Amino acid sequence: MNKLLAVTLCTLLAAPAWSAPRIVTLSLPTMDCAVCPITVKKALVKVDGVSRAEVNFDKRQALVGFDDAKTSVQALTRATQDAGYPSTVVERPT
Repeated sequence: MNKLLAVTLCTLLAAPAWSAPRIVTLSLPTMDCAVCPITVKKALVKVDGVSRAEVNFDKRQALVGFDDAKTSVQALTRATQDAGYPSTVVERPT
């Protein structure tokens, strides 16, 4: 029983304590046709940890929900870059 308790505690303590779902808005100024958002969305949802990706052609932006314990903003921008659409983070006013 003590071994089981020790293994369980080690497993819990090894997990990231501060991971949290995050949302980021990416600017995608080079999207220039109606098919571009489909390509961008496919690239984003392939990134491990992404829970949602909503791409707005009119605004040239993507709203991405992700688990920051599994991926990063840098991985998201790299995914759009690799798909042919460089992106940057839209800063929210504080």
